[in-house]
Amino acid sequence: MASNSISQRSQTASAVRTTDLREGASVGAFITLAGRILFSIIFILSGFFHFSQQDIAYAAHAGVPMAGFLVPASGILALLGGLSILLGYRAKVGAWLLVLFLVPVTLAMHNFWAVKDPMMAQMQMAMFMKNVSMLGGALLISQFGAGPLSLDAKRNSSR
Repeated sequence: MASNSISQRSQTASAVRTTDLREGASVGAFITLAGRILFSIIFILSGFFHFSQQDIAYAAHAGVPMAGFLVPASGILALLGGLSILLGYRAKVGAWLLVLFLVPVTLAMHNFWAVKDPMMAQMQMAMFMKNVSMLGGALLISQFGAGPLSLDAKRNSSR
């Protein structure tokens, strides 16, 4: 009788642990999805502005060579990378597109060390640091992928 009771408690504890693990995995999957959505929004929204004459003129004024070509090209990188991560479709490649976008844009457009006005220098430093943190996020996605709620995971599970 005592061994029966111990056995039942062991089975119950095992079932609770298994349920906890499943719930934790699904919560983690949704957190990863939310992170992908929040991370990608800025690239998708700002990518469209890279086709405007105002953004091209701003970049040209900031000293970007061939701004008429490079600014829209950077918009394509931002849009493709952002959509790739949002959908979780070839997210590692999309993350590398964002790295390719972020490195030159951060150095060319947010070079706070060259700004004379202290207020503008601080603003550019904040933008520089924002881009550096996004670069870190893109590098993480380039290594770990999009997570379980993604087209990549669906594609890999059907193989």
